[in-house]
Amino acid sequence: MADAENLSFAIVTCSDTRSLAQDAAGAFLEEAIAERGWECCDHAVVKDERDQIARAIVRAADELACDVVLTCGGTGLSPRDVTPEATRDACEREVPGIAEGMRVHSLKYTPRAMLSRALCMQRGGTLVVNLPGSTKAAAENWEAVACVLPHAVSMMAAGGHE
Repeated sequence: MADAENLSFAIVTCSDTRSLAQDAAGAFLEEAIAERGWECCDHAVVKDERDQIARAIVRAADELACDVVLTCGGTGLSPRDVTPEATRDACEREVPGIAEGMRVHSLKYTPRAMLSRALCMQRGGTLVVNLPGSTKAAAENWEAVACVLPHAVSMMAAGGHE
């Protein structure tokens, strides 16, 4: 069973224009994960290509056995924004409340939050959460979901309710 106090994360930034060195949102997420005492076991940048994003999610879940995969970017309305579709390709079950909660939280800051197509899904025992690509928006969405991640991981591992 996963230890909900010692979560492991992978960050998959989806971008045609950023490298790992330029990934400010991903760097923020690495710091935010560490601040909670959790581990970031991988941080990758992949092109905005559906198959590349799906492969990165599968790798983080199946090979690295991360508890949580945070995707960063590709959740908007641009023709190149395919992260939700790639997440569906890689995962089995939707967890709609987390994505809904992020949008509700983000609406406090901008009405554009309703344009987000972000998803949250499960791949086996791994939770996959789509976050926006901007550092500001990724931080706001992280603020909305970080507190529920330990319980979500525990529940996926059949930990039961407290």
